[in-house]
Amino acid sequence: MRRLLSFLSLAFLLSLLLMPVGCAVALPGPMASAPQAASSANTEAAGERTVQDLLGRQVALPRHVQRVAAAGPGALRLIVYLQAQDMVVGVEDAENRWDPAGRPYIMAHPELRGLPSIGPGGPGNLPDAEALVQVNPDVLFLTYVDGRTADNLQSQTGIPVVVLSYGDDPFSQELLSSLELAGSILGTEERAAEVVAFVKETLADLDRRTADIPDSERPTTYVGGIGYKGAHGLESTESAFPVLRAVHARNVADELPAGHHMVDREKIVEWDPEIIFLDEGGLELVLQDFAKSPDFYRSLTAFQKGQVYGLLPYNYYSTNVETALADAYFAGKVLYPERFADVDPAAKADELYAFLVGKPLYAEMKEAFGGFGKLDLESATVQ
Repeated sequence: MRRLLSFLSLAFLLSLLLMPVGCAVALPGPMASAPQAASSANTEAAGERTVQDLLGRQVALPRHVQRVAAAGPGALRLIVYLQAQDMVVGVEDAENRWDPAGRPYIMAHPELRGLPSIGPGGPGNLPDAEALVQVNPDVLFLTYVDGRTADNLQSQTGIPVVVLSYGDDPFSQELLSSLELAGSILGTEERAAEVVAFVKETLADLDRRTADIPDSERPTTYVGGIGYKGAHGLESTESAFPVLRAVHARNVADELPAGHHMVDREKIVEWDPEIIFLDEGGLELVLQDFAKSPDFYRSLTAFQKGQVYGLLPYNYYSTNVETALADAYFAGKVLYPERFADVDPAAKADELYAFLVGKPLYAEMKEAFGGFGKLDLESATVQ
């Protein structure tokens, strides 16, 4: 057992930060009767190529990219997954302003925080055009923008803007496609293929371990404390929660439409799940609420039987895929211990961190948020 109170300020900050075309110049070609062929020939002669980004935009950019900038939630993380962090020439101010705890890509590569600024960063904030021109990247990777915004920024700066996407799921095909596209642009195709294969195989392993378990052997489960445009307590939950879905858990909230929900306490009492997981990003609010209304918590079977567990927060400036996968292995270990008898959740987390961001980070994440284990709200500790 260890004290959690020292972790809470970091967890609170984390939850607040949640989320949910080219500029090539047309040159005169030698064959006026075949403009498309001429344009292609001129692009090739100029050392350029055209790619299609995740919005379907056609973007002309240098054939050999050496200098990169990434802006918007999760954009820089994808560059780190591709082991191309040495190509980054500027980062958003938010990467320096925010505590790195909870963003493994920065925890593993603190040197990125010392790079020149490309703008304020944070959800809804675009890069600064003048700052981008000063750092002069060959390409800017951007997330969570529409096509007009990307086109306007590209026009203002003359820098090719490629839009990537996380989709609507930590393990979405859009995310995997974004890695493949960025890898092809950066010349890290082999690494991109390795990352995509690694994520797919990890999900397949979770599926193999749990897909054939009869419903009668699946305990009812609930996850609370999920951050959504700010910090929330136990009532904040999610239907089709990706971590629970990855291990075929019986999430009681799945009777609701897919997505985030704030549910009434009466509904939680009605569901009375056998096992409760708490996102440690919202743990401070849960502890505050427990101090005010302990009888509500004590009325729930999971609290009575000590079946309340902590999950590491995986949403911090979009999805930290490695943390989400680590959470899934811990959830599987709790729900189906025999199926995960060979898994040490802490060691598995370090394996995931090491592969995707280059450094085992579970101990640091545990220090910041509490880590995997049983939560005791009475004493504010985790075992």
